[in-house]
Amino acid sequence: MEEEDEEGGGGGRRRRRRKKEMKKKKMKKKKKEMKEKKKEKKEINKKKRGIKTKTKKKEMKKKEKMMKKK
Repeated sequence: MEEEDEEGGGGGRRRRRRKKEMKKKKMKKKKKEMKEKKKEKKEINKKKRGIKTKTKKKEMKKKEKMMKKK
């Protein structure tokens, strides 16, 4: 036990606490970035889906018109 204390060099607790705090900050930042990316991806997908439905509706209308003409 005594040998370990000597190797520590003192102030180990403070260093560990700071390291933990820095890790927390990094994680928070990373989480925020991930959230933003997810939001952007969701918006893009929404737009894509909207375009798909619009084109499908147009195609359906064209088909209906063709059916009426026949």
